[in-house]
Amino acid sequence: SEMCIRDSFNSMLNYSSRTVCQGFLMITLSDRASGRDNNLNLIRMIAASAVLVSHAYPIASGAGTPEPLKALTGETLGTLAVYTFFTISGFLIAASFMRAPTLERFLAARTLRLFPGLIVSLVLVAFVMGPLVTTLPVATYLTHPDTWTFMLRNTALALPQYTLPGVFETNPYPTVEGSIWTLIHEVLCYTGLFVAGVAGLLKRRTAMTVLISAFVAVWMLVPALGVELHPKVDDLRRLALPFAVRTAFYLWQHRIGLSLLGVAGLTALAWALKDTAFHTPALVTALGYAVFWIAYVPGGAIRQYNLVGDYSYGIYIYAFPLQGLAVWWAGPMTPLENMLWSFPISLICAIASWHLVENPALKLLSRHRHHLQKT
Repeated sequence: SEMCIRDSFNSMLNYSSRTVCQGFLMITLSDRASGRDNNLNLIRMIAASAVLVSHAYPIASGAGTPEPLKALTGETLGTLAVYTFFTISGFLIAASFMRAPTLERFLAARTLRLFPGLIVSLVLVAFVMGPLVTTLPVATYLTHPDTWTFMLRNTALALPQYTLPGVFETNPYPTVEGSIWTLIHEVLCYTGLFVAGVAGLLKRRTAMTVLISAFVAVWMLVPALGVELHPKVDDLRRLALPFAVRTAFYLWQHRIGLSLLGVAGLTALAWALKDTAFHTPALVTALGYAVFWIAYVPGGAIRQYNLVGDYSYGIYIYAFPLQGLAVWWAGPMTPLENMLWSFPISLICAIASWHLVENPALKLLSRHRHHLQKT
């Protein structure tokens, strides 16, 4: 009887141990990262909404207004959200290149994802919203050189223009665009990854990992040595970090386990390193690990969000001008009021952008791939 009880207890213990391992420690990133059954759309939507929340502070109250999480993490909520976007991109773009390692298909995929939605949003901001709110006569506004350079420079991405003639001049934060500055850095990260892929480094994990490690080391040395970088170069340095680290996640996905214990441990490590040169790399690593745990482990009803579409890019490109429009229309407001005014209309624009512009553009890519396969 005693032996029977002991055997039963050991059996239960072994079963419990296997369950814990399978549920928390033994799930690797590669086990879950194939296919589209994940929570990435939801995470991107939350991140885009977080950018809106972060921008509500300067837009409603002026530059320099304290933003959420800055004191706690050393970064604003908006910065953490942008890190999240680059985290996801570093992983997915590496996977995309490995599936289609040709310049034509790589460029087509990236171009059709970024530019159709962006160009339509710029047209609406410059030629629908602009004439309605500018302090200039409409004819003067439409013939003003800055109205047209707004379209050209923001489409080209390299030298974005954030203002329009006579638009939002009396707002606490008198700019029309604010989020799109990250897009050029995203394109540059794509380009760097493509070059690495063509050079065969994505197939040579050790060599690529050494390269990424060297980048992280230089990343930390720049401020430590007091090196002054051009602001745009420094922006690229900051945003390339989560992209590069997550590319390393892609390379070693078969070795990376997904667990809540890992999320807690990396978060604690980032907190412990808060006042050191290692803080941002540790924070980026912890954030990325948490993003992938949320993306691939929780299942069930949460996955139903994928049925509605990917509205995150639309929120990202429409929110800032619409937040400024809310202040122009309703007058002085708190950041919370700005969020409540601007989020619903931003969501409507994002839904329309996805269903009328972005998704049809991506379907063009799918049809093009199908045609190539047939020929």
